[in-house]
Amino acid sequence: MKKYYFLIALSFLLLNNAKSQNPQGQYDVLIKGGHVIDAKNNIDAVMDVAIDEGKIAAVSANIDPQSAVQVVDAKGLYVTPGLIDLHVHFFWGTDLEGQYRNGPNGLQPDGYTFPSGVTTVVDAGSSGWKSFETFKKQTIDRAQTRVLAMLNIVGEGMAGGKYEQDKGQMDPQKTAEMAAKYSDYIVGVKLAHFNGHDWDPTDWAIEAGKKAGIPIMVDFGSAKPYLSLETLFMEKFRPGDIYTHCFGGSSSTSPDGRESIVDVTTNQLKPYVFEARKKGVIFDVGFGGSSFLFAQGQPAIKSGFYPNTISTDIHISSMNNAMKNMNNIMSLFMAMGMPFKDVIVASTWHPAQAIHREELGNLSVGAEADVAVFRLREGDFGFWARDGRIAGDKRLETEMTIRGGRIVYNLNGLVEPINLPRAQR
Repeated sequence: MKKYYFLIALSFLLLNNAKSQNPQGQYDVLIKGGHVIDAKNNIDAVMDVAIDEGKIAAVSANIDPQSAVQVVDAKGLYVTPGLIDLHVHFFWGTDLEGQYRNGPNGLQPDGYTFPSGVTTVVDAGSSGWKSFETFKKQTIDRAQTRVLAMLNIVGEGMAGGKYEQDKGQMDPQKTAEMAAKYSDYIVGVKLAHFNGHDWDPTDWAIEAGKKAGIPIMVDFGSAKPYLSLETLFMEKFRPGDIYTHCFGGSSSTSPDGRESIVDVTTNQLKPYVFEARKKGVIFDVGFGGSSFLFAQGQPAIKSGFYPNTISTDIHISSMNNAMKNMNNIMSLFMAMGMPFKDVIVASTWHPAQAIHREELGNLSVGAEADVAVFRLREGDFGFWARDGRIAGDKRLETEMTIRGGRIVYNLNGLVEPINLPRAQR
């Protein structure tokens, strides 16, 4: 860990040295000529973005390229805030029975974030109040990616049915205490996978959220009969609470499992869904391995009902399945008819608002320089889910990711100089 922080400090020292040898080196990095989309600041235009000392230093037209140590050629590309993936599972580990809690189903962050333009993630309930501190030491403290967490109402977290179906593991007071202790990292409470036809776990998650002053995220299990979404949205949820896997559920009329937001007999959104959105309920994608249906997503998008937040639910099973990564899911939603700008907003500014971290998801001057540079390819592409496949003519591809002012992913080397001269290192 000491070596990691030493390397970070050294990189800033080298950049400062490079600037000192370049009298015009006002900025560390200049992203030149890209189309900037920044919802918080109402920017949707070709602009230059200057970065200095890890912060956004300027966003304006025609910044002199001689003013920067390194210049990124972003002509014809899109420049956005670093993406925020609101639903991931990164509590990897060696407990072979731990599943998503310190177990084999979790992933290490950096290899799955930066190639997709993601700079911030929210681990959605892999850890609970008993296991969070292990997660922090093992993942949060070691990742270059900014890793935040929804704390599971289950003490052990997502360690399998032995724990997740045990109501004795659910403690709203201890959950709230852990959230308060680590408020810099814990941004919500998660209820996941509970299969009972029982509202107690939901009520306890909401109690913990109230005590800690944070939202909750709900991922229902497969209750028989299912728990009513209308009750969840209109009676249980507070404004700002999050329903993930919002386009999942059942593609049939079966009363078992998870209820869906689209009535499969009419192919229309259920009326209370619109009321829930007006109330302030947040609808999150959480695509996952099998938590999205075109039978739900396509009618919703066609009616103009877009998700508030786009997220992957990335884990060992979903990463090479239909989901793949953020770029693929964003492209899938464009193929269904969601406008490109709305897709970007649902992957940047809206998730920042959902977790009450408005310092993220934007390119405001003074903000930490988390930036993504994308190429929007045109061609013949295909996107699939467990209930079918659709065609699309656009696919988003990450060219570059910048985290805290440092270039951490660079696909085609569109920066000059590609490396600082040896004498300036």
